[in-house]
Amino acid sequence: TTLFRSRVSVSQVEYTAQDFELVGIKEDQTDVLSQKTTSFWGQVFHTFARNKLALFSVALLVVIALLAIFVPMFWPISFSDQTGSYNTAPNATYLFGTDNLGRDVFVRVWVGARISLFIGLIAAVIDLVIGVLWGATAGVLGGRVDDVMMRIADVLTALPYLLVVVLVMVVLDKGLLPMIVALSLTGWVRMARIVRGEVLSIKNQEYVLASRTLGASTWHLIRRHLIPNALGGIIVTMTLSIPGAIFTESFLSYLGLGVTQPMASWGTMASEGNEALATAPWRLIFPALLISITIFAFNTIGDGLRDALDPKLRK
Repeated sequence: TTLFRSRVSVSQVEYTAQDFELVGIKEDQTDVLSQKTTSFWGQVFHTFARNKLALFSVALLVVIALLAIFVPMFWPISFSDQTGSYNTAPNATYLFGTDNLGRDVFVRVWVGARISLFIGLIAAVIDLVIGVLWGATAGVLGGRVDDVMMRIADVLTALPYLLVVVLVMVVLDKGLLPMIVALSLTGWVRMARIVRGEVLSIKNQEYVLASRTLGASTWHLIRRHLIPNALGGIIVTMTLSIPGAIFTESFLSYLGLGVTQPMASWGTMASEGNEALATAPWRLIFPALLISITIFAFNTIGDGLRDALDPKLRK
């Protein structure tokens, strides 16, 4: 009788929705789970965006590029005008002072930025094209072709880089085109080695073997599978090669092998300013400072891209 009464009393208890707990996914969470996952390049962008120093360097380069484009266009004084104010210290009229010929250092610095950045970017693009094609071809074909191509790269690597560049500049004379040719003659070797290493690690993956089995050509494999998957290392290497080209151009211009007068680059301005360091130090300080800032910015961006593209560091 006691057992029967207890069952009846339990069955008469009333339950509300608050007495129950939902097990599983709540309705308001289904939209979150159904959202599209972030792509690889999206993750790279978010990781790079968290690097404040790299973002600051990007903004810095944008400002330098804009000033290099627009200052020579709208500044009232031309870079070759001789104002008659010789070795004048920086003031409200001449923001960076004047040189020994009375030319405005401010506008000449931004004209020099055009030349230095142009040479650095063009040399880096040429290194990119030659290095990617050379390294990818050697990595895909392998065997004797790989041995011959990489031995050629070894010979070019064994030659002192600056010595080769100086000799080429002496033979070809001064100017933008000889400078670009000299910088690109052996500058692509590093890119070729990095691309070859990436290709060797990728070409035996299942999707590449499947594409080869289906009759894909070597160029198709390089263009559609190997280069896109090696793009991270390629971008980082190119980013870090730009400041190297800018520094080499500045060094050659400092030695007197750069662009001819009245044109100016940061290297030629630093060379001219070094002669008047004791009497007009601003002629050396401003171009040297911009060289340092630009190289620092490119190196910082390269480090940020390397960290963003590395899965281990990104985690």
